[in-house]
Amino acid sequence: MADMTTRPDWQAWQRSWDRQQEWYMPDREERFRVMLDMVEALVGPAPRVLDLACGTGSITTRLLDRLPAATSVGVDLDPALLTIARGTFAGDERVSFVTADLKDPAWADRLPAASYDAVLTATALHWMHSGPLAALYGRLGGLVREGGVFMNADHMPDPTTPRINAAERAHRHAAMDRAKEAGALDWADWWDLAAEDPVLAEPTARRFEIYGEHADGETMPAEWHQRVLRESGFAEARTVWSSPSDALVLALR
Repeated sequence: MADMTTRPDWQAWQRSWDRQQEWYMPDREERFRVMLDMVEALVGPAPRVLDLACGTGSITTRLLDRLPAATSVGVDLDPALLTIARGTFAGDERVSFVTADLKDPAWADRLPAASYDAVLTATALHWMHSGPLAALYGRLGGLVREGGVFMNADHMPDPTTPRINAAERAHRHAAMDRAKEAGALDWADWWDLAAEDPVLAEPTARRFEIYGEHADGETMPAEWHQRVLRESGFAEARTVWSSPSDALVLALR
């Protein structure tokens, strides 16, 4: 990574975040590609997007690269990741950010618009327990316009296949161990770097005050997400991409 001791190189931080995430999910770009394929197919080339639990803005970066006429509102509570996101998109009028806790029933009151063509999220909502997540899905039913879409790409293992799950996990972790030996950064390594940066140190400390070492949530199967989204007012919901441990669920209003 470039020297960031004086003025942070936000693009370098973005790249380091991507590499750290890819250590856990080598097929991360494929799920983003499918997500944006479906955005374009269902709501067109200039969507108003809500990037939910946006982190550093990974979805928004790929959205604007793919669909330059799109606009995006990123929502997150993490002060460190939002600092990187705001630095990355500073001056881009297509992008804005909102600090909000998705477990707060009034979080959507902070948004600049009442409805969106697409609400997108990836590898984020598994930190919520099923009750608060179902409540969040209920609120999203009112934020997505008629004919709009919600997509969630996340950990969604199938509990009915424990032996398959165990074999896949062992195989994946063996590959992660090899990458780690070759110098890959994991989650803890990345946050250690952020804590040492003069600009990110303070928001990183606040981030750990909010979340602790890691949020304690649940990984519900794809079928659960589909059912709850239908119950929340979406007309259709199905899996449009999957790996042995993760899935991308799409819900259409």
